[in-house]
Amino acid sequence: MVNIICGPKGSGKTKRIIERANDAIATAKGHSVFITDTKRYMYDLKREIRFIDVTDYAVAGEEALCGFIKGAIAGSYDNEFVYVDGVARIAGKQLKDMAQLFYMLEKVAEMRSLTLVVTCSCSEEELPDFLRKYL
Repeated sequence: MVNIICGPKGSGKTKRIIERANDAIATAKGHSVFITDTKRYMYDLKREIRFIDVTDYAVAGEEALCGFIKGAIAGSYDNEFVYVDGVARIAGKQLKDMAQLFYMLEKVAEMRSLTLVVTCSCSEEELPDFLRKYL
């Protein structure tokens, strides 16, 4: 399952995704992975959550991000939750141009019974049509 947390810049998306990740630990049977492009929030997450800063791996572009997420998921069959904060910022693309990435996320989530939570910087009204099903 893919879920989106959306809102304009400064609306608290990162805070919400961190809270969601921390809350899920109490009931999670598998591993949780948190992917972002800054170390700023590393200590806000519970220690059971694997924190990954993509800038440590020179991830640039949608294809690189796609491969990186697949690699992080492939690292353990016990992954249950994957959180990606700032997907468009990491990919360096606008959300309207990222249909392929979200299609891949949906397919991987289905195959591996994962919950993927992604933040998107835009209001709900500005969200492209192909992303509305993930709200």
